[in-house]
Amino acid sequence: MKNVVIIGTGGHAKVVADIVLSSKDHLLGFLTSDTGIKSFMGWPVLGRDTEYEPFLQHQFVVAIGNAVARERIVSSMNQANAKWYTAIHPSAMVSAVHSTIGEGSVVMPYAVINPCAQIGAHCIVNSNATVEHDNQIGDFVHISVGAKLAGTVVIGRRTWVGVGAAVRDKVRICQDCMIGAGAVVVKNIEVPGIYVGVPARRVK
Repeated sequence: MKNVVIIGTGGHAKVVADIVLSSKDHLLGFLTSDTGIKSFMGWPVLGRDTEYEPFLQHQFVVAIGNAVARERIVSSMNQANAKWYTAIHPSAMVSAVHSTIGEGSVVMPYAVINPCAQIGAHCIVNSNATVEHDNQIGDFVHISVGAKLAGTVVIGRRTWVGVGAAVRDKVRICQDCMIGAGAVVVKNIEVPGIYVGVPARRVK
């Protein structure tokens, strides 16, 4: 059994807490930037999200959807040699055939990760999302609820793939993109930005 501290007290933290408990690990409590709460979902708020040093003997997971905020917190805590908890819900289907999931990542209920897929560190693969074979997912990427990535897709660091979006096979998406809900990406994206529609196009 692992002792886990969750950083964040939003909706995403609720799902991550459920994964910790479903995995039969021990949830110690939460750290948060919200100074107005003392408990969350019945567990104690242990302090601010900068007050992690008393808990360095335990494992942490950053349950914050915003990739820039997640990366900032992780970068700071890595300097203190924090240990990271990788949260995989028991209902998720993760192939044992050459698939890898980076430290601190979260794989939510009924997500599918198929053979030879490589998930970076501190990523989110949300409920019912599909990451097909041979995908390469960069650090701090968020694959939203119900998004579908076909085979041999490459997603750059900090990119967010929106709810129900789809990416066709062999497409590469650069870092720092936001793919809108329901968008369909059919060709490579090489310029960071927001992409929406069918097929997906960049908007200002």
